[in-house]
Amino acid sequence: MAENNGPKFWANITAEPKRKYRFVLNLAGIDAWVITKVNRPSFNVTESEHTFYNHKFYYPGKVEWQTVTFSLVDPIAPDATYYLMGILGACGYKLPQQNNYTSISKQKAVEILGEVRIKAKNAEGKDVEVWTLRNAWVKNVNMGEFEYASDDMLTMDIELRYDFAQFNSMVGGGAKPPIQAAHVKTQKTGESISDGYNDLKSNVS
Repeated sequence: MAENNGPKFWANITAEPKRKYRFVLNLAGIDAWVITKVNRPSFNVTESEHTFYNHKFYYPGKVEWQTVTFSLVDPIAPDATYYLMGILGACGYKLPQQNNYTSISKQKAVEILGEVRIKAKNAEGKDVEVWTLRNAWVKNVNMGEFEYASDDMLTMDIELRYDFAQFNSMVGGGAKPPIQAAHVKTQKTGESISDGYNDLKSNVS
């Protein structure tokens, strides 16, 4: 993205930044209209350090995807608390009882949520980007709190753990990654981006 393109972009009436409120979170069992906010997936690259005399050198390591948290309003009906407690049971958790040795499994925890997608929308309601959380499961649930002095709606925060996130751009728009990777796709040209290592290898060979 060229530095001198800024004035031209913002002066164009068709220029449209992504807006925070134009989103939909899709996951099994929870209606999208009760969800009030969600953070986009983020990642961290671990590092290793090497010291030589008075100098330190750093090397990139593994990619760690950070958890995603979303908030929702808890209606009386449909009861979101009831659903979330049901997730716990469906994952394999049972109250302490004699001769009960069942436990939570990843397969059950992932299957109960189905495919989790965060979609950003444009002014026409069409998708401009889609994040798919692969193998997502519920890691933490904050049920909120009651308070006599407040007439606010009761809200809850749910934290999701997942293995990795896949990003899908519907528009592209020239902001092309320097090396396109398998987890980054664009639908503007209809192309499915291939493995980034192979692309780099062919460019330098």
